[in-house]
Amino acid sequence: MARTAEGRLVYHVVPNSSAEKWLVSQENADYRKEFETKEEAVEHARGLAQKAALGQIKVHKKDGNMEYESTYGEDPERYPG
Repeated sequence: MARTAEGRLVYHVVPNSSAEKWLVSQENADYRKEFETKEEAVEHARGLAQKAALGQIKVHKKDGNMEYESTYGEDPERYPG
């Protein structure tokens, strides 16, 4: 399993190239799975991220831009801005 520098497994939910289906892919790894609906893809990605000690999902809109992200396990530290 590929992890980020922080040790977090990151999964992306993105539209496929035709924007007709949705893909779940693991960042920096070969894992990819296709779904008919965005809701199915988000549910699958959330399940994978929650099983990891440190997990994260990044959900994108149909145009590819980021919609939201959720982290599971320990929350990342917040630095005063």
